[in-house]
Amino acid sequence: MPIELTAEMRDAIGRALDDRAPCLLATADADGTPDVSYRGSVCVLDAQQLAFWERSLGEALDNMRGNPRACIFYRNPETRKAWRFYGGVTLLADGELRERIATLVPKVEIDRDPDRKGLAVVVQIDRIREGGRVIQER
Repeated sequence: MPIELTAEMRDAIGRALDDRAPCLLATADADGTPDVSYRGSVCVLDAQQLAFWERSLGEALDNMRGNPRACIFYRNPETRKAWRFYGGVTLLADGELRERIATLVPKVEIDRDPDRKGLAVVVQIDRIREGGRVIQER
Protein backbone atom coordinates (compact mmCIF):
# COMPACT_ATOMS: atom_id res chain seq x y z
CA MET A 1 0.00 0.00 0.00
CA PRO A 2 1.54 3.36 -0.96
CA ILE A 3 2.07 6.18 1.53
CA GLU A 4 0.06 9.35 0.90
CA LEU A 5 0.37 12.24 3.34
CA THR A 6 -3.10 13.68 3.76
CA ALA A 7 -3.85 17.36 3.24
CA GLU A 8 -4.43 17.63 6.99
CA MET A 9 -0.95 16.21 7.70
CA ARG A 10 0.73 18.44 5.11
CA ASP A 11 -1.00 21.56 6.45
CA ALA A 12 -0.24 20.73 10.09
CA ILE A 13 3.44 20.10 9.42
CA GLY A 14 3.64 23.25 7.33
CA ARG A 15 2.28 25.29 10.26
CA ALA A 16 4.10 23.41 13.03
CA LEU A 17 6.47 26.20 14.03
CA ASP A 18 3.82 28.92 13.76
CA ASP A 19 1.55 26.75 15.93
CA ARG A 20 4.36 26.30 18.47
CA ALA A 21 4.35 22.57 17.83
CA PRO A 22 7.77 21.73 16.37
CA CYS A 23 8.39 18.13 15.40
CA LEU A 24 10.61 15.73 17.27
CA LEU A 25 13.20 13.54 15.59
CA ALA A 26 13.94 10.11 17.05
CA THR A 27 17.09 8.30 15.96
CA ALA A 28 19.18 5.45 17.32
CA ASP A 29 22.84 4.67 16.90
CA ALA A 30 24.12 1.44 15.37
CA ASP A 31 23.89 -0.24 18.81
CA GLY A 32 20.29 0.91 19.32
CA THR A 33 20.89 3.71 21.84
CA PRO A 34 18.06 6.21 21.22
CA ASP A 35 18.15 9.99 20.92
CA VAL A 36 15.33 12.54 20.56
CA SER A 37 15.66 16.16 19.48
CA TYR A 38 13.44 19.01 18.31
CA ARG A 39 13.44 19.80 14.60
CA GLY A 40 11.73 23.06 13.74
CA SER A 41 12.79 22.74 10.12
CA VAL A 42 10.64 19.72 9.22
CA CYS A 43 8.75 20.27 5.98
CA VAL A 44 6.80 18.23 3.47
CA LEU A 45 8.87 17.34 0.41
CA ASP A 46 6.11 15.43 -1.37
CA ALA A 47 3.27 13.00 -0.65
CA GLN A 48 5.68 10.30 0.59
CA GLN A 49 8.62 12.22 2.01
CA LEU A 50 9.39 14.65 4.80
CA ALA A 51 12.60 16.64 4.96
CA PHE A 52 14.48 18.84 7.40
CA TRP A 53 17.68 20.84 7.68
CA GLU A 54 20.34 19.25 9.90
CA ARG A 55 22.42 22.17 11.17
CA SER A 56 23.55 20.90 14.58
CA LEU A 57 25.79 18.23 13.00
CA GLY A 58 25.74 16.35 16.30
CA GLU A 59 24.46 13.12 17.78
CA ALA A 60 21.38 12.77 15.54
CA LEU A 61 23.55 13.08 12.42
CA ASP A 62 26.02 10.52 13.75
CA ASN A 63 23.08 8.21 14.49
CA MET A 64 21.60 8.60 11.01
CA ARG A 65 24.99 7.89 9.44
CA GLY A 66 25.29 4.63 11.40
CA ASN A 67 21.61 3.68 11.33
CA PRO A 68 19.72 5.36 8.47
CA ARG A 69 16.24 5.03 10.02
CA ALA A 70 14.29 7.70 11.91
CA CYS A 71 10.92 8.69 13.27
CA ILE A 72 9.48 12.19 13.03
CA PHE A 73 6.83 12.87 15.64
CA TYR A 74 4.29 15.65 15.15
CA ARG A 75 1.99 16.58 18.04
CA ASN A 76 -0.18 19.63 18.55
CA PRO A 77 -1.93 19.61 21.94
CA GLU A 78 -4.34 22.36 20.92
CA THR A 79 -5.69 20.50 17.89
CA ARG A 80 -5.19 17.11 19.55
CA LYS A 81 -3.51 15.82 16.39
CA ALA A 82 -0.46 13.58 16.54
CA TRP A 83 1.29 11.40 13.99
CA ARG A 84 4.52 9.40 13.92
CA PHE A 85 6.26 9.09 10.55
CA TYR A 86 8.80 6.27 10.26
CA GLY A 87 11.24 5.77 7.42
CA GLY A 88 14.67 5.59 5.92
CA VAL A 89 16.84 8.68 5.72
CA THR A 90 19.00 10.09 2.97
CA LEU A 91 21.61 12.70 3.87
CA LEU A 92 22.33 15.36 1.26
CA ALA A 93 25.54 17.39 1.63
CA ASP A 94 25.20 18.99 -1.78
CA GLY A 95 23.15 19.00 -4.95
CA GLU A 96 19.96 20.39 -6.37
CA LEU A 97 17.60 18.59 -3.97
CA ARG A 98 19.57 19.89 -0.96
CA GLU A 99 19.18 23.43 -2.29
CA ARG A 100 15.45 22.89 -2.91
CA ILE A 101 14.94 21.67 0.66
CA ALA A 102 16.74 24.78 1.95
CA THR A 103 13.99 26.83 0.28
CA LEU A 104 11.19 24.70 1.78
CA VAL A 105 12.15 24.74 5.45
CA PRO A 106 10.87 27.63 7.59
CA LYS A 107 12.94 30.76 6.96
CA VAL A 108 13.67 31.26 10.65
CA GLU A 109 15.31 27.81 10.72
CA ILE A 110 17.41 28.09 7.55
CA ASP A 111 18.55 31.57 8.63
CA ARG A 112 20.16 29.93 11.68
CA ASP A 113 22.66 28.37 9.26
CA PRO A 114 23.72 31.45 7.26
CA ASP A 115 26.77 29.71 5.78
CA ARG A 116 24.69 26.66 4.81
CA LYS A 117 27.05 24.22 6.51
CA GLY A 118 24.18 21.88 7.33
CA LEU A 119 22.79 18.95 5.42
CA ALA A 120 19.35 18.33 4.05
CA VAL A 121 17.76 15.13 5.31
CA VAL A 122 15.00 13.31 3.43
CA VAL A 123 12.82 10.77 5.23
CA GLN A 124 11.14 8.31 2.87
CA ILE A 125 8.06 7.39 4.89
CA ASP A 126 7.35 3.67 5.28
CA ARG A 127 4.76 3.81 8.05
CA ILE A 128 2.48 6.36 9.71
CA ARG A 129 0.93 5.89 13.15
CA GLU A 130 -1.86 7.89 14.71
CA GLY A 131 -2.18 7.08 18.36
CA GLY A 132 -1.68 3.35 18.73
CA ARG A 133 -2.86 2.55 15.20
CA VAL A 134 -0.87 2.14 12.02
CA ILE A 135 -2.88 4.17 9.51
CA GLN A 136 -0.59 3.78 6.50
CA GLU A 137 2.20 1.35 5.72
CA ARG A 138 4.22 0.29 2.70
